[in-house]
Amino acid sequence: MTSPQRAPGGFPVVGIIGGGQLARMCAAPAAELAITLSVLAEAPDAAAAQVIPSAPVGDYTDVETVRAWARECDVVTFDHEHVPADVLAALAADGVTLHPSPDALHFAQDKLAMRERMTAIGVACPAWAPARTAADVEAFGAEHGWPVIAKTPRGGYDGKGVRVVNRPEDVADWLDLAAQQDGTTGPLADGILLEEKVDFVRELAVLIARSPMGQAAAWPVVETVQTDGICTEVLAPAPGLDPDLAAVVTEAGLRIAESLSVTGVFAIEMFEVTDPGTGAPAYVVNELAMRPHNSGHWSMDGAVTGQFEQHLRAVLDLPLGSPTPRAPFTVMANVLGGDHPELYPAYRHVMARDPELKVHLYGKGVRPGRKIGHVNLTGTDLADLRERAGHAADYLTGVITE
Repeated sequence: MTSPQRAPGGFPVVGIIGGGQLARMCAAPAAELAITLSVLAEAPDAAAAQVIPSAPVGDYTDVETVRAWARECDVVTFDHEHVPADVLAALAADGVTLHPSPDALHFAQDKLAMRERMTAIGVACPAWAPARTAADVEAFGAEHGWPVIAKTPRGGYDGKGVRVVNRPEDVADWLDLAAQQDGTTGPLADGILLEEKVDFVRELAVLIARSPMGQAAAWPVVETVQTDGICTEVLAPAPGLDPDLAAVVTEAGLRIAESLSVTGVFAIEMFEVTDPGTGAPAYVVNELAMRPHNSGHWSMDGAVTGQFEQHLRAVLDLPLGSPTPRAPFTVMANVLGGDHPELYPAYRHVMARDPELKVHLYGKGVRPGRKIGHVNLTGTDLADLRERAGHAADYLTGVITE
């Protein structure tokens, strides 16, 4: 592998495993910080490889490939959470600085381990239990009510690996796989994760940055809008959020960061619920993501320090930047692939229609339902921002043509 070109003056090289859009969006802040990026990409045309000069192609599951690439990096971080444990262990044994650490990353890779730790540190979660047999599923449903939510503990994202279950037969195939994978490293090796189906008011997320020195910063709590299991819109900050709940949620995020020794930017996805005892607003944690996250894309244009710059600062143990919003509201709308593969004409149209719009496309081929970009708008009128951002996203997708 060729060595990445270091900036003069002693500036470091940050390695990123994975060449997706999260790595791609680190390119601009890295250039501003005079930091060189090196990406271990999946393909020559991966999203990040299009904009980052040092982007050798390699298999992130192959230990020797990753070790050879990492020797040129001062610190290594991740575009995704799917790097195998043996690869992480080999890098750690080589003395490679990893952020987040394998120990922290484990809780994003394994939902059962995450639930156990959240419960242990007093963070509110839905009722949950592991299940290996139909009797386990039946007992959980009888105690917590049907339907229940079933998840594969490892490997799921964007609604994949999640089922709404009305009877044990609905996960019979997963239970069979769990029996076959017992003692392996498969996604069902430890059984299925069962959770009560939460009656929630809306979905929230809080984004936290934490550096190795222990400095932490939190952006405002946001509302996320999901469509068919995919986030389609983020409202920052969450409109009408009870200030006490905002404080509680932020404290929980900071406590998770400290307890799990997370380094870098990470997201906590949660549900806003109503406390059955008091009627007050409350929360339960749904998922953790140990990396920059879709719920934080608004910060690229809506905060003093966006999540990608902050992630680079954090993994290099630099002082963190201010997460303060630049405007009363920012709306992020995801652009999903539709039936029109040629994006450039639509791109030009939405920019001309709304000069305040910030368009971020990922250089990905169009495929129906695939996240291919997002748009941001900042201002004071939330309803107006939502309409304009939604129009732009729909036009780029091809849902509307005017």
